[in-house]
Amino acid sequence: MKRMLDRLWEAVCAIWPRAQHSGLPVHVSSAITRNDDISEVLVKLIQFGVFALWGVAYLAAPQPNPETISRVPLVISVYLGFTLVMMLIALTRKTPVWLIYLSILVDMVLLTYLIWSFHIQYGQEASFSLKVVEVMNFFVLICLRALRFEARYVLAAGLTAITCWSALVFYVVSINPSDPMITKDYITYITSNSVLIGAEVSKMISMLMFTAILAIAVRRGHHFLISSVAESSAAQNLSRFMSTSVAEQIRDSDHTIQAGEGERRDVAILNVDIRGFTELVAQMDPDEAMGLLSDYQQQIVPIVHRHGGTIDKFMGDGIMITFGATSADPLHCANALRCIDEILATHRKWTGPAASLTINMAVTAGPVIFGVVGHGDRLEVTVIGAAVNFSANLEKHNKVLGTTALSGEHCFRAAIKQGYENTTNRRMIESEFAEGGGKINVVVLA
Repeated sequence: MKRMLDRLWEAVCAIWPRAQHSGLPVHVSSAITRNDDISEVLVKLIQFGVFALWGVAYLAAPQPNPETISRVPLVISVYLGFTLVMMLIALTRKTPVWLIYLSILVDMVLLTYLIWSFHIQYGQEASFSLKVVEVMNFFVLICLRALRFEARYVLAAGLTAITCWSALVFYVVSINPSDPMITKDYITYITSNSVLIGAEVSKMISMLMFTAILAIAVRRGHHFLISSVAESSAAQNLSRFMSTSVAEQIRDSDHTIQAGEGERRDVAILNVDIRGFTELVAQMDPDEAMGLLSDYQQQIVPIVHRHGGTIDKFMGDGIMITFGATSADPLHCANALRCIDEILATHRKWTGPAASLTINMAVTAGPVIFGVVGHGDRLEVTVIGAAVNFSANLEKHNKVLGTTALSGEHCFRAAIKQGYENTTNRRMIESEFAEGGGKINVVVLA
């Protein structure tokens, strides 16, 4: 029972979600405003088309009394000019709210005038206008205001339509006080120009219900629009902090990502580091040091992405990169070696503060566990395993050997099998590796 009551209360609250504009980040508000501006242009385009079609239909309709001078074509022409001015405003600047309300009023008054003119065009009693099917166009104009995803304009359009129709009904029954033409018989109403008040009230109730339901739908749609824009913006920001493939996995996951989840994969691990960075920045002011670091990272990251690598983490001047971790890659070792080759080739062409830096690199490969670590709201996607530690230690081994870039034997042989071309005849050497407690075979890349 409690669950049913809770769901009922949620449904009631969902009828009119609370406004979310306050407290939104500037970029989110800007995106929503931009959507509103585009919607207003769309409204004007549809208005222009709708009333142009109505004008053509009016002129094409037979006129039993050709001598009757009608101002309808003139009124429609003036309205099309007004709509064109409104469209130019919407294309060049933000449309003022008061002008939108004025446009709604003009729309409804013009439609009412067109409906009223039918009895003149066909030489009938004024009540003839209440029988024309053009009353359905009030619903079209109300729907038109839903394009902006703002319920207030839908409500304004609906209430204005009801007011205009009420005014037309009042005009019809009061134009001839001696014969208001009111009937209570439905058949008489259908087969003559008589007025059935209940039928006109029913039309207005339908307009009111249509307006209310559409306003609720638009209000809820606006709520979800804001949520969608905010989440899309958050996803874009998220992709700046992690790999796009990781962000997509989180987004497309069927369940909430939890710490402790992981899977084993064959991965290549590349570590990049600046030689002597600590001593270098000790003599710099903070802004200069961070500018140097940023410039260096901007040189490396695009190259990594071009070869399918993922930035696992920035560790000061160190960058840990994975190939084949976020998604299985049968060419992970070859891609890692090609990434190193491009970094080496472009390093000589770097401009700016990073041009003077000397970098060390080391790549290894092997099975690792890729998964999520952390607790509660603070989670991190990472890789753990012997290959990760080996890569970090091998990068430091550049200093011992006086080299710039090294590769583990297994990674290099795997890269050759995956199609990597050893065009520079890299040499393999045996070296005493303190961290491993013995000798290892490594390939000197540079």
